[in-house]
Amino acid sequence: MEKMSIQAEIREGQGKGAARSLRRSGKVPATLYRAGNAQSIQLVRKELAKLINSVAGEQVMVDLQFADGVNKLALLKDFQVDPVRSELLHTDFFEVSLTESIKITVHVATHGEPVGVKRDGGILQHPLREILIECLPDQIPGKIDIDISKLEIGQSIHVSDLKLEEGIKILTDAHDVIVNIVEPVEEAAPVAEAAPAVAEPEVAKKGKKEEEGAAAPEKKGK
Repeated sequence: MEKMSIQAEIREGQGKGAARSLRRSGKVPATLYRAGNAQSIQLVRKELAKLINSVAGEQVMVDLQFADGVNKLALLKDFQVDPVRSELLHTDFFEVSLTESIKITVHVATHGEPVGVKRDGGILQHPLREILIECLPDQIPGKIDIDISKLEIGQSIHVSDLKLEEGIKILTDAHDVIVNIVEPVEEAAPVAEAAPAVAEPEVAKKGKKEEEGAAAPEKKGK
């Protein structure tokens, strides 16, 4: 797992007003969690944005360096961004110890174009994009890469097919499907519409009525 460093400070002010003031000064409020406890901290926005952009969704160990010389190892847990201004609003970190195992989800990434899709027109399904693992913090993989280029229609990759380093325990159900290739969906043949009934010509109807309503010819006397 990659390790990155960032400067951090203890945050004194609390509440929305203090958070807004902090953001105006170019910093971002954050929370550091550890064993049920939470510590309020703050970080420089530019450094934090650089950190988040560089990890691109991968797990990364963060070395939080405080001014008093204390360093704390943590994992980036979550972050909030303003949907309008795309500005970082808040970040959560989870403090870890290199001697204690933790449970964490890791992203599963695929590479390669399946032969079942490229050659046979099959459809790729990716129902599982993260798995839960347990291991020491320095064993956490940034992500799990799997090659799907050889998959044909009807084939799949399960959690049980993953091969991780010794010491990493997979907690997700081994039978869960990560990716599979299915048959292409056949389009239904168009149903022919019934021909509309042909109305009887008005002229024919009129002539018939006139014939039915015509008086019988008078009989002439002898």
